[in-house]
Amino acid sequence: MTAWRQLGWEGRIGLVLLAVLILMALLAPWIVPGDPLAIVGEPLTPPFTTELHILGTDRLGRDVLSELLYGTRITLLVAFFSAAAALVVGSIVGTLAGFLGGFADAVLMRITEAFQTVPGFLLALAAISVTGPSVPTLIFAISLGNWTQAARVTRAEVLSLRERDFVAAARTLGMRPLEIAFREILPNAFGPAASLAAISVAAAILIEAALSFLGFGDPNRVTWGSMIAEGRTVLRAAPYLSIVPGLALVITVLSVHLVGRGLSRNGRLRP
Repeated sequence: MTAWRQLGWEGRIGLVLLAVLILMALLAPWIVPGDPLAIVGEPLTPPFTTELHILGTDRLGRDVLSELLYGTRITLLVAFFSAAAALVVGSIVGTLAGFLGGFADAVLMRITEAFQTVPGFLLALAAISVTGPSVPTLIFAISLGNWTQAARVTRAEVLSLRERDFVAAARTLGMRPLEIAFREILPNAFGPAASLAAISVAAAILIEAALSFLGFGDPNRVTWGSMIAEGRTVLRAAPYLSIVPGLALVITVLSVHLVGRGLSRNGRLRP
């Protein structure tokens, strides 16, 4: 409860919104059973005009609520896994660069800077173009441009920690260099890098939506980006087809942003 109070009102609101979205994703098969891509009614049924399709149907007669809930699953899955992958890779690279120093540090940091010079969206677009669209390749493609911040933050922390007394004590005990780096230093340097997770998740959500909007998402999965793209063709006749997933996208990014603000303002949460 102490940690909950220390999050502040922003963090609490964001956490509640995020919990609702996760529940929607987990309970989608029970809330709207069946294939979200199945044609279930008349095309372009407006929202709130029938109990069978609360949010209406798209231009092919598919249920918008079903697409929205199943799209939540893909969006959160890709966002969280790509952010986790980026955090792990960035932490490893930053730890090696900061602890080894010298030539290894120079090489790893030049590689990091090379990735930073290319926008993450363009890297993801290039990777998807080569590997083909699917959920695993989306995760890989998005994490490809998201790990650099974690690497730089971790490196900075490792540089300040590697001269501490507990590192000298570990050397005295005969621990190997990599063992010291990953068992003693990385756990102490991981906190600041982990605080970037909210930024990585929000960026991943937007990149995934943009890729799906452009047709680079998994064609066998419903995503919010593909829903927005589908609604674009009938924007004047049925604007709700783009507005509904667009609002879901805004709420998700906002909830992640609020959680991140709550954690950053109260970075020293104690149980």
